[in-house]
Parts: sequence; C-alpha cells; structure tokens
Amino acid sequence: MSSIEYEIVEHIGVLSENSKGWRREVNLISWNGRAPKYDIRDWSPGNEKMGKGITLTEEEFKKIAELAK
Repeated sequence: MSSIEYEIVEHIGVLSENSKGWRREVNLISWNGRAPKYDIRDWSPGNEKMGKGITLTEEEFKKIAELAK
C-alpha cells in the first residue's frame, strides 16, 4: 500500500477536542504535493495520526460558510 504524504500549510482552527486529546481541526493541507485544500478531520495530539475526514476546494469551503449564515 502506498503512503500518503501531506503538509499542513495553514492551521485554521480547532472545532472540538475529545477526552483522549484528539482534536477536530480545520486546516489547509497539501496532499501528495498537490495544491492545498481545506480539510476537516480528527488529529491525535501532535498531529501524528489522523482520522477520516473531508477535503474541500476553496469554492466548496466558501459555499459551506455561506450556507451556515
């Protein structure tokens, strides 16, 4: 199985944190050297492990912000 490379380009914020220290974060992430996308997922302390999440284009991210108003 091939590994997934990622770089957290910008940490935007934390949505929540559970009792084990995992935090649901919003970040701008470059996956496998591609252009960065907005990403919402759970991260272990120190961002060493990640859970399942959702990745959004800038247009999709803006649309969610509009819908939330």
